[in-house]
Amino acid sequence: MLFSIFALKQYLLDFRIMIFVQNIGLHFAGNYLFDNVSFRINKGDRIGLVGKNGAGKSTFLKILMREQEPTEGEISLEGEVSVGVLTQDIDFEYGRTLWEETELAFKEIKKLEAEIEKINIELTERTDYESDSYTKLIEDLTTKTDRFTLIGGYTYSAQIEQILLGLGFKRTDFDKLTDDFSGGWRMRIELAKLLLQKHDVMLLDEPTNHLDIDSIIWLEDFLKNYVGAVVLISHDTQFLDSVTNRTLEIANKKIIDYPTHYKRYLVLKEERREQLLSQQKNQEKEIKHTEQLIEKFRAKASKASMAQSLIKKLDRVERIEVENDDVNAMNVRFNTNVTSGKIVLEVENAAKSFADNQVFSKVDMLLTRGEKVAFVGQNGQGKSTLSRMIVGDLEGEGVIKLGHNVELGYFAQSQNMDGSRTVLEEAEHAATAESFKEVRNLLGAFLFSGDDVLKKVSVLSGGERGRLALCKLLLQPFNTLVLDEPTNHLDVQSKNILKSALKQFQGTFIVVSHDRDFMEGLVDKVYEFKEGRVKEFLGGIDDYLESREAQSFREIEKVEKIQPEKIKKQPASKEAQKIQKQLQNKIGQAERDIERYEAEIVEIEKKIAEGEATEEIFSSYDKAKKNLEEKMSLWEELNMQAE
Repeated sequence: MLFSIFALKQYLLDFRIMIFVQNIGLHFAGNYLFDNVSFRINKGDRIGLVGKNGAGKSTFLKILMREQEPTEGEISLEGEVSVGVLTQDIDFEYGRTLWEETELAFKEIKKLEAEIEKINIELTERTDYESDSYTKLIEDLTTKTDRFTLIGGYTYSAQIEQILLGLGFKRTDFDKLTDDFSGGWRMRIELAKLLLQKHDVMLLDEPTNHLDIDSIIWLEDFLKNYVGAVVLISHDTQFLDSVTNRTLEIANKKIIDYPTHYKRYLVLKEERREQLLSQQKNQEKEIKHTEQLIEKFRAKASKASMAQSLIKKLDRVERIEVENDDVNAMNVRFNTNVTSGKIVLEVENAAKSFADNQVFSKVDMLLTRGEKVAFVGQNGQGKSTLSRMIVGDLEGEGVIKLGHNVELGYFAQSQNMDGSRTVLEEAEHAATAESFKEVRNLLGAFLFSGDDVLKKVSVLSGGERGRLALCKLLLQPFNTLVLDEPTNHLDVQSKNILKSALKQFQGTFIVVSHDRDFMEGLVDKVYEFKEGRVKEFLGGIDDYLESREAQSFREIEKVEKIQPEKIKKQPASKEAQKIQKQLQNKIGQAERDIERYEAEIVEIEKKIAEGEATEEIFSSYDKAKKNLEEKMSLWEELNMQAE
């Protein structure tokens, strides 16, 4: 038996389709940023919105947010779909605590809570138990209590605590005023409120910008299990790869839909690029041939009409465009004027403490000319601290000695700049006579384009200041570099430009980073900061991770994060290790089952969309959904046991 069109449409709305984007176009003064863009956002989609700087990612997110109207086309929300946005505009009311601010995510619950309390107070004060108005109060109380229970009125406090702790807050922070938190922590509060609101669709622009590694790992897990749809922009490629199951690339005024995660998208994109290059080559041959015919026919009066026809035909040809992703073609390089001595850096018995906190001690290292070194480890283990000691920005114990002719360049997130200058003036001030001509190209490579270069330094965000500092570093002649988290706030192409420049750099550098993709193939020595000690590993990042039996920095962080303090001090028994291993095996099996049921659901949905709307199809769909929910519950229970 076939379902009616109405029943099919309602079924799809209830379970999948959230937003339709239909023939969207956006142009300014006749120049299109997007043209004829169409796609849909489905329940369960975790979409990475990617593209070069200036392609229009943030602008498109604003269109989805309804903050900007497209020039043409429309966006339709299907049914009562709620859309939540992680805004960069923070407008807290002074005087609220962290907990009170976060509670604002539960407006209906708080309203019901107040109404229920008011009714209960009134009931205790009244004695007209037989009156109609008293009965009405009882009915109102029952209705409101049922609704309160249904929407999580008795569990919202636990949800708030879970989210705040996951995003890095401590319980001692709960009663602190939001006024006392920095901008980065305030962004975490906004993110917490958004996650608690459980919208059907969440739009996230750089959600990891202000998060440490532990919070990023937690957010990854949260989003991977989110039942609604997520659209996010992020320059953290590992975060994208971990979270997303679909990639929308903005390129050449179009959106190309890749139904896969980030790393697989890169492979498919390259395959598509090769096809386009081949098609472009053939098209150019045809165009050249047509142009030759036009020139030939123009010379003969009898062929003039044919020449005009060919001209019109040529005008109608939609030229194939292929974006240039070759960052090496930009020829961005670090400048060096003087070669350093053989020994670049000697560190002997270095130590540093703040009050009673011993960050590290007994640190020895020797760097020779041309070595490429990585500092890795959890936040708070002293990577940035030792970097600052090396460049003379912080005092500590022990001996730190720079070698002969070492000209040291330092990048840190906090930069001293002249706020009265424009971006362009600040960059030009740092440039040498040789590098002056490269200023505008470098600014463009690090996301400053058009009128951005005329912004005053005083109004730049922290991320913009960091990018400008990197640009300045490239304009000056150094033979030794210390770079502390240089890829924060960089888009993928800018990261690749910086990596290419570092790979060509003839000098010595130390880089502090959690970004495996960036450091892969870049360094030949690794120093791990852990529990007050610094350990040397010879070889690159892959060699280091192999020695730690891990695939990524985050895997190391994740494993170490869940170990209780008492286990670190006293190794677990063989029986405990055996149980833990069994749990991990069960978790792995549950994850494989979840992936299988998700894939099954996608296949069924394709059949429904193609018109196979039979009772048997919908029965299979319901069964797969039920199986998925059961496996998700099992997965959560097993993880709780493991923790």
